[in-house]
Amino acid sequence: MKARPVSPARSSQRRSATRRSERRASLGAVIIALIWLVPVYWMVKSAFEADESLLSSPPHLVIHEGTLAHFRQVLADPSFWAAMRMSLTVALVTVVFATTLALLFSFSLSRYRFRGRMAMIIAVLVVQMVPAEALFISQYQMLNSVNLLNSPIGLAILYIGTHVPFITWMMRGYVDAVPVDLEEAAQIDGCSRLSAFWRITLPLLLPGIVATSVFAFLFAWNEYTLALIVLSRNTSVTLPIWLQSFQASDLGYTDWGGVMAGATLMAVPVIIMFVIIQKRLGQSTVGGAVKG
Repeated sequence: MKARPVSPARSSQRRSATRRSERRASLGAVIIALIWLVPVYWMVKSAFEADESLLSSPPHLVIHEGTLAHFRQVLADPSFWAAMRMSLTVALVTVVFATTLALLFSFSLSRYRFRGRMAMIIAVLVVQMVPAEALFISQYQMLNSVNLLNSPIGLAILYIGTHVPFITWMMRGYVDAVPVDLEEAAQIDGCSRLSAFWRITLPLLLPGIVATSVFAFLFAWNEYTLALIVLSRNTSVTLPIWLQSFQASDLGYTDWGGVMAGATLMAVPVIIMFVIIQKRLGQSTVGGAVKG
């Protein structure tokens, strides 16, 4: 029995309905994006606004009295640059070591079958269920015993141990998406297992490595509570802790202009990082690897 052909009118109606649905979805996405951008806009606006206008009631929706005084105040503060160096050091060490360990761990879980493999996979999930607050005392005592308190290396070690299970679980999905046949074909052509991994698998995993590195960087860059416990000296703090310096408790007020300017400058490295790696984030894991 032959299928009845779809009339041009009905086909046109379906296309029109699809376009309307797409327009509604796009409009909804734009509205959600604008709502999400409101705090970011308010932070940047407040950073460029004079104190008198910033604290006015009702508040101004646009910059009423612009000024660069808050940025000059932040950039002239030596403690800002010290906190910036501390945050960059901790974040970069965390990204390099956490991503490397997670890559090797996820590759072994994906490619090898060994005794206790399933137990290790379950352990990776269970570790994520432990509240971070439950480990603060033991982590503090551990670093204190090896004289790594108030040290970027000590804080990075804690961040690495905290984040490796999560990004291992993320990375394993990328490793599973790379066909084993590619590595086997490379070994048939004369490559060792290590050479096949280095030449074939690793380039295909770059999007996954970039994605997990972003999570590791953002975690280390924005983390506050653990850094507050480990870094007890005012001379060695990360940027989230440094922002507390604008809260003058003895005077009973908070320098909101300085807070907003510091937060805006704190976001600049993150924006630069996303500009650099945005192409990698959109790439397919194995796009073009296997020709059909």
